[in-house]
Parts: sequence; C-alpha cells; structure tokens
Amino acid sequence: MTRKTHISIKHISKVFPDGTRALHDINLDIAEGEILVLLGPSGCGKSTLLRTIGGLEQKSGGDIYFYNKEVSQVPVEDRNVGFVFQNYALFPTMTVRENIAFGLKLRKMAKAEISRKVDSLLEMMELVEHAEKKPRQLSGGQQQRVAIARVLAIEPEVLLLDEPLTALDAKLKEYLRIELGQMLRKLGITAIYVTHDQLEAMSIADRIAVMNLGVIEQVDTPERIYSSPKTDFVADFIGRINCVKGKMVSGADGLFVDLGFIQLPAPSGTEKRAGDEVNAYLRPEDIELVGTKADNSGHIIQAIAEQCIFMGDCYHVVARAGNEEIFFEVPNGARIKIGETVQVKLNAEKLIVL
Repeated sequence: MTRKTHISIKHISKVFPDGTRALHDINLDIAEGEILVLLGPSGCGKSTLLRTIGGLEQKSGGDIYFYNKEVSQVPVEDRNVGFVFQNYALFPTMTVRENIAFGLKLRKMAKAEISRKVDSLLEMMELVEHAEKKPRQLSGGQQQRVAIARVLAIEPEVLLLDEPLTALDAKLKEYLRIELGQMLRKLGITAIYVTHDQLEAMSIADRIAVMNLGVIEQVDTPERIYSSPKTDFVADFIGRINCVKGKMVSGADGLFVDLGFIQLPAPSGTEKRAGDEVNAYLRPEDIELVGTKADNSGHIIQAIAEQCIFMGDCYHVVARAGNEEIFFEVPNGARIKIGETVQVKLNAEKLIVL
C-alpha cells in the first residue's frame, strides 16, 4: 500500500548572506513513516536542507509542506519536530531519567504521566538499569539512546538526525547503525537522517537522497542507488567501482561498449548511441578471477597484476588490461604474483554506462 506523503519540499533554495548558494531548486517528497537519508560529502548542503526543513534555517525560496500545510512561517517550536545532533547535548548534572523528562516538565505535564512516559522510553531504549546514572557514566551508544529518548518523549511527528553517530568509534558505530535503523522502524516515525557515511546510509535508509553541490543527484532505495546510479557522481561516490572510458559502437548483434581491451554488450535500455563517448562502470565484485591459462572466450580478459594487497579476508588486486587499470578482490587463499598474467571474467550484465 502506498504511504501518504508527510513532507513535501518544493523548489527550495538557500543562499547565505555571503552569496554562497547552498541549495539549488530542491524537490523531494517523504512518505509518512519513511526513513530518508540525505547522503553526500561535506559541504554538499545536506545539513542545511535538514535545518531548513526543521525551521532552524530560513529558506531563500520555495515551499515546505507538512501534509498539506505550508510551514515556512511556522516557528520551530510549533512544527512538532525532534532534533538529534552529533553532540547529544545531554544535561551533565541530570540523571538519565531527568534528561528524558526535561521536555515533558517544560510542557507542565502531570507528574504521573511524566513518570509513565519516561518508564516506557527507558524500557524501549534498554536504559532501565542506567536510569539514575549521569551522562558521564554512560557509553557513547547509551548517551545516544538517551538523546533519542528525550526527543521521543515529546512525541514529535518528524525526527531529524544530523550525523548522530559521527563522534563514535568505528566498532560502536557499526553496531549502532543497525540498532538505530531497527529502532526507527519499530517507532514508525517519519525520519530524515544526515550522514556522509555510505554504510550508515545503506544500513538505515528506506530511501537515500544523494546530494552534491546543493542539488539532489538521485533519490532511490539503497539497492538501486548502488546497482543503478543515474549520474557519474553517484556511481563514483557510492561504494568502490571501476571506471573505464569507452565508446559506443555498433556490432552484428547490436550496440556494444568498446573499452579498448574488450567490447561488452551495451546495457538494455541504454539511451546511448553509436559514436557516443561514455564512462563504463563495473563493481569489483562483478570481476572474477578465472585462472592463468590462455582463454579469450566470452567476457574473459587477460590482465597483468600490478598490486596485490592483503586485506585480511581477501586480497585487493590492481591489474592492467590494455591501457586501463582495473581492481577486484580474490579470496585470501589465492596466490597472485606481481607481474603475473591472470584471466578475469567481467559480468557484462552488471555493466553501468553513463
């Protein structure tokens, strides 16, 4: 069933007083209960867009709708939006319980109702045993859960998270990005999440909006962002990928991509024509080592190994095919010598042409 649109962003632009144009004609619909991740490099405009949606930044043009209501003139405190930032900003002199209850006390809620809500959130966030601790006594992951519980206590319709895991160490971040995604789905709250970390985005998002230089380059599911990028920036930014300059050519069996060292069938549905110069992309997992014996059949090429880097569970191999450099991975039991000629099979069905 199609979910109702909760947030609709129409032609939003943002120009700072110094003339810096941070957002260019942003258009985006976010469904009720959806987790949308704004992903991109530093300075691409993702945090500015998040803050504009929440009312912390004033837009320079365009409209923002929550359901069917334009909210640009609605004060931050009246938008029913919760914020979680990189700095959790917990009150150091308050206990976990007191931090979570803070917003409810400001709303002058009855003590019994505050106690009920806080107890429920402590249980949901698995913080019951830490309820009387101060923030300094908690791990980074526990502090993050307190910050989220404090926001959820006021029952926001929208949760905005700006790089909430950035300050954590790599191992804790890996654990929490899975936990956070599960928690947000259980809550069913509409969430917009900012990060520059691709793995974080893939783990958490229902959809990802990839941003670059103040524009959204592509919005889609994590799977399609990875397998079917629509622009060169998205292809290069998401995951690791080989990029080879090529040219479209006609053959007896249709359209091909000439990479110099091999011609591969053009992807079905391509809008490219014979003679077009293109960028051809192939993920390292779509290149398979098949041996060293001479064989020119199918989509198998010969390449000369130039680097073989031990990565623990595998070797990262850089090889030269014709005048082009490609990379792929082989099991850590494989033995490839520098300068050795190897055969690798290219999965033409996964070829991306832009």
